[in-house]
Amino acid sequence: MANKAPNPIDKHVGSRVRMRRLLIGMSQEKLGTSLGITFQQIQKYEKGTNRIGASRLQQMSGVLGVPVSYFFEDAQGEKLEQGFGEKGGHDYVADFLATSEGLQLTKSFMKVKDPKVRRRIVDLVSSLAQDDTD
Repeated sequence: MANKAPNPIDKHVGSRVRMRRLLIGMSQEKLGTSLGITFQQIQKYEKGTNRIGASRLQQMSGVLGVPVSYFFEDAQGEKLEQGFGEKGGHDYVADFLATSEGLQLTKSFMKVKDPKVRRRIVDLVSSLAQDDTD
């Protein structure tokens, strides 16, 4: 019997669980303990190998501090309403946030309280990115 590939929606929901968990600095073990399951089960959820049931998703939303709809944002077949306009932008952002550098940069950026300073940081990174494309 051949292994069945994970459903794209299950993979998307799992990646959103992983992204949120990493953003708040929670380990797979701590999330599992909060839900009464093993960290191995969390790994399977995050990979999309195991489907997350509705009641478990509701529990996760409470533990991770997001509405259930968060897990489905930018899912295949939905229109992107905000954020990156290019096709596949969400995958790029999710991949970036899954790296240690992306996570560190995001956490540090969120700690900057002054909106003018945040804008200057965005301008700086944008100018550096333009220099790389030349």
